[in-house]
Amino acid sequence: MSSLSRRNINKKAKRNVVHVVRAQEQHDDVNEDGNEETKKRSSSSRRSALINASAATLAMVIPSSFKTSSNSGSAFAASSSLSSNNENEFADAKSMQMLRREGEFSLTDEEWRERLSNAADTDPFAYQVLRKAATERPLSSPLYTEKRVGTYVCAGCENPLFSSETKYDSGTGWPSFYDHLPNAVTEVPDFSIMFLPRTETRCKRCQGHLGHSFEDGPKPTGIRYCMNGAALKFVAKDV
Repeated sequence: MSSLSRRNINKKAKRNVVHVVRAQEQHDDVNEDGNEETKKRSSSSRRSALINASAATLAMVIPSSFKTSSNSGSAFAASSSLSSNNENEFADAKSMQMLRREGEFSLTDEEWRERLSNAADTDPFAYQVLRKAATERPLSSPLYTEKRVGTYVCAGCENPLFSSETKYDSGTGWPSFYDHLPNAVTEVPDFSIMFLPRTETRCKRCQGHLGHSFEDGPKPTGIRYCMNGAALKFVAKDV
């Protein structure tokens, strides 16, 4: 790959990653407005932005895979020089924080492991789900059948995420919601399964992995937020 091609990929990736961040910020503003029709239009444009951001994920993969390829020589040297001189060419600081799962509430990996392992009211699988993006077995979480009125918060940082009013039985085996609380989550492209692009849902405060969202939910949003129960805690409303 020539240095010019590399530069073009990085520039396109930078535009797309920043576009995702801006789309998320616009969506947060719409959530504060509270108009359902506006929310639906925002959801559609936000998902278009997530699809267009595939180049950003590609750019994240290229540096490591390219360096370990068998293609050595002038092209590799030019690429290495370009990377070292332009470390942040394809994403600004805010975008890179999102890609590294660094939120407003941030801990080291060891601190996360200790925090999520020692809490008595936290699922034993919470660390693997929130910080390593693992998926719990369907029907394994007691929150799947939780019927009480209250709020579902992040098990990592206790950020309020979902209201029981938007919870419904999706029949999937995972706690599901058709909407989240205002400014509660971040949604980013997920290409961890090849040829099956998905939309990952994270806690906006700590960037912990919650699950994925799909466009097969009920009205008014048409979105199914399919969450791992291990990533959530339920706080019952005082009667």
